Amino acid sequence: MPKSSPVRLAAVLSAGILIVVIAFYLSLTNGTFDMSVTDVFRTLLRVNPEPEHVLVVFDFRLPRIVLGALVGLSLGIAGAVIQGVTRNGLADPGILGINAGAGLAVVLFMFLFQGNMSVTGWLGVMMMPMFGLAGGLAATTFIYMFARENGSLDPQRLILVGIAIASGFGALTMYISLKMNPRDYEMAAVWLAGSLHSAIWKFVITMLPWILILPIIIWIRARVLDLFQLSEASAKGVGVSIEREKNIFLLCSIGLVSASVAVSGSIGFVGLIAPHLAKQLVGLRHKHIIPVSGITGMAMVMIGDFIGKTIFAPAELAVGIVISIIGVPYFIFLLIRTKA
Repeated sequence: MPKSSPVRLAAVLSAGILIVVIAFYLSLTNGTFDMSVTDVFRTLLRVNPEPEHVLVVFDFRLPRIVLGALVGLSLGIAGAVIQGVTRNGLADPGILGINAGAGLAVVLFMFLFQGNMSVTGWLGVMMMPMFGLAGGLAATTFIYMFARENGSLDPQRLILVGIAIASGFGALTMYISLKMNPRDYEMAAVWLAGSLHSAIWKFVITMLPWILILPIIIWIRARVLDLFQLSEASAKGVGVSIEREKNIFLLCSIGLVSASVAVSGSIGFVGLIAPHLAKQLVGLRHKHIIPVSGITGMAMVMIGDFIGKTIFAPAELAVGIVISIIGVPYFIFLLIRTKA
């Protein structure tokens, strides 16, 4: 069956959704406090549930699973967009410095306000994600300031500027974290590794507007990403407004990454691996790549979080570390294949 076939796309998406459902089931029923399938269904349907089951399912496991799914979906789609805009298969949202900008802002928040805030309620809960989002947007501002040349955004310059920004912000983050007290430093280290440990429903609600709007905009304009794979002169020749489309795609992907990093920390390699797997499965049309990248990213984060919280129980390994263990060898493989 041809990779670009709609039937193949439907089969791949169905298989991906099945994997996500299995990961959802395993994460919901397994952990430090194991539950049977009957217990889970009784709790979800509110049929005489045990109080401790309600607490475990609705306050701890469900928000963590849902947040992991949304973060994985965002990072997978953002990775496909960034690779399409830069025409570079090794590009990744983390390379652009967005993760580093959000990380610096959150560590600065922990250093200045952790334990000293008098604000409560929604605003108190959302202060840290808001700082993370502001940090991602600050990194975006620097990218646009330094990556533009003669009024246009150069893809290769974009990556080089992103690497420089990530290095600079990373150094500042390390300096600030070393000034923190031991308890806050430990929290910052876990967050920077990429963790869903602090997931709550308010974080999920924060992610929803970005998930409901930006992927749709990207998917509607996916054909333009196909044209970006030609030379810029060819794309202009068929009527594409290069700079405007680049700005739209980059702002959408930056919004998705910033929102994800703000609630989960820096989870790397999802935006690198998911688009490559999607291309292997459904070909090079971005109308197909984008949804498959999203489902793949979703499965990666959910499975990575399940492994991290069960294989070393009662201790936990951050999902970002689990995915990095898989991602580093894959990145080396891609480098070797690109050289060849």
